[in-house]
Amino acid sequence: MRGGLTEAGPTPARSTIQAAITAMSVLAALALCVSACATGGTGARDEGPAHSDAVAGAATSPSPASTAPPDRAEAVRLIKDDPEVSAEVKSELQPCSGDEYPVDVSYGDLTGGSGDDIIVNVLTCGDFVGVGSYVYRKDAGGYRNVFQTEEPPVYAEMDRGDLVVTKQVYEKGDPVSDPSGENVITYRWTSGRFVKEYSWHNDYSGVVGDAPTVAPESG
Repeated sequence: MRGGLTEAGPTPARSTIQAAITAMSVLAALALCVSACATGGTGARDEGPAHSDAVAGAATSPSPASTAPPDRAEAVRLIKDDPEVSAEVKSELQPCSGDEYPVDVSYGDLTGGSGDDIIVNVLTCGDFVGVGSYVYRKDAGGYRNVFQTEEPPVYAEMDRGDLVVTKQVYEKGDPVSDPSGENVITYRWTSGRFVKEYSWHNDYSGVVGDAPTVAPESG
């Protein structure tokens, strides 16, 4: 007792307010702790999945303009604009009918370049004899001539990543449609150029019925 008054303890309302403040402080501290744990130490890994998704999305949207190989018309322009192609072959490269040029064009990986390589065979209109075979490799600046042969009749194609060149062999008196045999040469891209790997010769039989079949001309 002091001055006749009794010193009273905290009122129930005051105790309730203090308890609420204490509880709120504890919750705030816990929230800060959880937030710190979430961003500390493993922050880079937490951000990883979002970053990976962004990279994957970009990778699935390449520019189509830089990956499409040239079509037949563009392959013809490659031959005509190539200073390495002889004037004789360029003179043979004329439309057979309308805008149809006598060229066979194929695409594939021969040199391990930045895109598909292009094999172009130039033929004659009348009997479709190959007068020139060429391989173009895709580089940063466009397509570059990396192989050519202009000893007719010749034809180049791809076989399991190798370049195979076939040259028909004619003996005296052989018609164009019936050669006596063929020489086959296989090349492989090595150290920035095509290197001869194999070669062999095939003799065709002269027996009637065993000779290569010739498609009949349409009347």
